[in-house]
Amino acid sequence: MESEAALPVTHPATFVGGAAGAWRVTRSVTVRGDSLPPVERVAVLAGVVAAPAGAWALRGVAGRAQYVTRGEREALEVASPPLGRSEATCAALIPIRKSPAWWALAPDERRAIFEERSHHIRDSMAYLPRIARRLYHARDLGEPFDFLTWFEFAPAHARAFDELVGLLREREEWRYVDREVDLRLER
Repeated sequence: MESEAALPVTHPATFVGGAAGAWRVTRSVTVRGDSLPPVERVAVLAGVVAAPAGAWALRGVAGRAQYVTRGEREALEVASPPLGRSEATCAALIPIRKSPAWWALAPDERRAIFEERSHHIRDSMAYLPRIARRLYHARDLGEPFDFLTWFEFAPAHARAFDELVGLLREREEWRYVDREVDLRLER
């Protein structure tokens, strides 16, 4: 059993789409699969909570990174900026669901696709620290998406963010995505 000092810090969150929230939706695109009901704003609540009234609520928990080596994790920790920077007035919430074929793979097979062939971490490092990110796991909570990806960046880095997302969507790993919605936000 891990000691308390060795346990990862977790960040549970609930994203609520509706008429209220700090983030105004500027664009919503269904990339694959079913869409989400359209909303004007998104609220980000701490914790996996019963959400107030809204068109939808998505819950997830961020914690220890999966599919990464110790060296990759340490490099990400050094290069990754914190969320909530004052200049980061743009954000993206991109919920993703992977296909049953992805989940049928063994963890080492998923790792091989994720990094050895798709170079997800290696190629994403070039975009840090311009883009802050956090990955929320939702699959084990019974949510409609497996992952909730949250990004924050300054308006000057919006083009770099689009480049990053385009790059990742061209990789083998994205062939296993069967539902994806891309919400762009401003505060």
